Amino acid sequence: MFKVMAELVEGFEKLNKIGPCVSIFGSARTRVGDTYYELARTVANKLVMAGFGVISGGGPGIMEAANKGAFEKGGTSVGLNIELPFEQTFNSYIDADKNLDHRYFFVRKVMFVKYAQAFVVLPGGFGTLDELFEVLTLIQTKKIDRVPVVLLGTSYWNGLREWIVSTMLGEEHNINPNDLDLMPVLDDPDEVVKYISDFYEEEGDGVLQPNYEL
Repeated sequence: MFKVMAELVEGFEKLNKIGPCVSIFGSARTRVGDTYYELARTVANKLVMAGFGVISGGGPGIMEAANKGAFEKGGTSVGLNIELPFEQTFNSYIDADKNLDHRYFFVRKVMFVKYAQAFVVLPGGFGTLDELFEVLTLIQTKKIDRVPVVLLGTSYWNGLREWIVSTMLGEEHNINPNDLDLMPVLDDPDEVVKYISDFYEEEGDGVLQPNYEL
């Protein structure tokens, strides 16, 4: 219990004043130079230029690309590292005072959600899907305010979306039709940034605040 409390307190203290940020999710296994690596780097560049910082899982692959994109443009670059027996070591593009190490996945996800005003999800594995559906569930159940969630990469995500439409919605009726509006699928980083910016222009004052009143 005290280890959990210590992780939460450290995260709150380090991230309390980071300003508006976007959490970027994606695979740790994506290699430098891969199409999705460069896509993550580009969208992070553009998010910083639009006034947002970037939060990633702190490791290699898409996470590194996201932090690198923020770092290149002088933006806030947060890394929420997790202790794993393989894959995960923190990347070198995280701000020194915003590099957190986590033992517990659930504490890490609190930090992802509490300090992000939007989420961009690139191709990944079980961990990426876990993070995506955690956020969608919190929005659907109104545990947090609605925020933009964008799936980036139609060739990767369209199969999942089609299954959600045909089976989860169509055959089994396990979600509502308007739940599909929570997860647009895009390919163009400029469209991603526009979608997020337009959302906040339409919502008006008071929306760029942390989620999760903990």
